[in-house]
Amino acid sequence: MKRVVITGMGVVSSLGTDVSTFWNNIAHGQSGAKPINHFDAGKFKTQFAAQLPYDFDATQYLDRSEIKRNDLYTQYALIAAKQAIEDSGFDINTMSPYDVGVIFGSAQGGFDTFEQQIKEYAAKDHEPHFNPFFIPKTLVNMAAGLISIKYGLMGINFTTVSACASANTAIMDALNYIRWGKAKIIITGGADAPITEGSIGGYNALKALSTRNNDPQAASRPFDVERDGFVMGEGAGVLVLEEYEHAKQRGATIYAELAGASMTSDAYHITATHPEGKGAIKAMELALQDAGLTHSDVHYLNAHATSTPVGDISEAKAIYAAFGDDANLSVSATKSMTGHLLGAAGAIESIISVKAITDGIIPATINTHTLDPQLPAGLKIVTGQSQEKNVDVAMSNTFGFGGHNAVVVFKKV
Repeated sequence: MKRVVITGMGVVSSLGTDVSTFWNNIAHGQSGAKPINHFDAGKFKTQFAAQLPYDFDATQYLDRSEIKRNDLYTQYALIAAKQAIEDSGFDINTMSPYDVGVIFGSAQGGFDTFEQQIKEYAAKDHEPHFNPFFIPKTLVNMAAGLISIKYGLMGINFTTVSACASANTAIMDALNYIRWGKAKIIITGGADAPITEGSIGGYNALKALSTRNNDPQAASRPFDVERDGFVMGEGAGVLVLEEYEHAKQRGATIYAELAGASMTSDAYHITATHPEGKGAIKAMELALQDAGLTHSDVHYLNAHATSTPVGDISEAKAIYAAFGDDANLSVSATKSMTGHLLGAAGAIESIISVKAITDGIIPATINTHTLDPQLPAGLKIVTGQSQEKNVDVAMSNTFGFGGHNAVVVFKKV
């Protein structure tokens, strides 16, 4: 079976619009949460999010025609993809364009465009007029399509949609298509731009978001006894996956190997995870089996833990059931810093997992001061500050509404 490695990475997030800045803030325990300025949030129960830096200007990265034609989520995807492709350094002109594909994830696609256009339509009392880009801007597959168009990548191209597991699903599919010899390189990851009135209002209605408006940076507190919901995030994460021998031949920088992945379903509830984490346990076991590893090989696990009362406990039980009191394993929840980027979450958390391997740093779970007594006592959750530790293998969990569980495993090359 062909081996698959990571040769490029790109990030757009509240903690930075490049990998170096993003990782430095993660390693130093910074929060990206801030009051929302995308719209007037004063009438909402939640008035903050892990929004991109206030001074973010898409014109620094894209030309005005690209901005006009594309929803925010596609803009984020294009910017992160540019970083990752430049980081990887592959030259499409020296390859068959059919050997390079794009498999990308998103939970909501062009939600912002859809919302704005419908509001404009509702406000008009004459013949309705829709933007000619309305439909292509809202399509969930458009980020994958635009990345391939911009760079002339004519190989496999599609989009995965599995709620908050979308990016990990895309990464797993990319892994397998390269293993099967269907591509040499695949651009993968995820993007979402869900800081909109509809998203914030909808998740408030679900009682899923933190309402700690007086202290946004301390609002996301996974595993803490006082957690009250997640913090919405936005952005994109992109990885360049490449067949190992191809990467070696061209002298590419190899960050880590994508050793295995798996998916399962909870078959339990539309929004809640299984209380005992049955699907999650199996997904972790199958991912390790796919990677040819055992639980004792894993040094770091980036938990999905979003800071919700029910979800954190079910995942903690699942991790403990899969790993037990394994002294090698350190667990952290980096959504405490990034917020929850929905369909992009798995991509940026995969990048965090790869950086943990390359830099030997376990990021902390910030804002977690008193662990919930319902947590398994033997689970080693890193809180306070990041820890230096040799990391040979890292696992990243993502779970999505509808019961989707997607797990990826990276290892040192």
